[in-house]
Amino acid sequence: MSNTKFQTPNQQIDIPFLYALLPVLVMVIAMAVSIIKFEASPHVPLIIGAITATLVAMKFGYRWDTIEQGIYRGIRMALPAIVIIIMIGLTIGAWLGGGIVATMIYYGLKLISPSLFLFTICIICGVVTLSIGSSWSTMGTIGVAAIGIGLSIGIPTPMVAGAVISGAYFGDKMSPLSDTTNLASGITGTDLFEHIKHMLITTLPAYLIALGFIYI
Repeated sequence: MSNTKFQTPNQQIDIPFLYALLPVLVMVIAMAVSIIKFEASPHVPLIIGAITATLVAMKFGYRWDTIEQGIYRGIRMALPAIVIIIMIGLTIGAWLGGGIVATMIYYGLKLISPSLFLFTICIICGVVTLSIGSSWSTMGTIGVAAIGIGLSIGIPTPMVAGAVISGAYFGDKMSPLSDTTNLASGITGTDLFEHIKHMLITTLPAYLIALGFIYI
């Protein structure tokens, strides 16, 4: 049976593959029951999965301080993304409260041609997200304004949402400022721009196909 190997400060411990897989299975099952049956949030199942992983690690000889260091390391890796999400919420609230979204809707109705609205919005969302590195910020600000403009000129909301998401996700994947792009390259130990270059192979054709369908 193949083993999953871990390194502790004093020794190398082998954990059988099935035991290493157990926390994931427990978390998935708990999450499915929580969301589907009880319609609850996934936070408790995530904690259950973490507890299961801790128990498995301790069963095979890991000390608590080693496990604790791993938890801290994971938190440090995720913290930049969490801060960005918090800032996104603040930005959306400020834009809505300050009338910026309403202003964008007003001038958007005057400047954007209805026949090219979806095509234009998709490109704008892509450029903006590429510049700021956050698809959520783009969707929560420009996306909200685009929905308002689309309703005003009679374009179905799902079509506007599709154009916004297509542009925002393309920009998020290609932006060197994106939290997910930086997190992925950091975890895998690859160069950031090398990572972006390889993602371009699949992301750019998908974006161009989306633009083609939107234009048609």
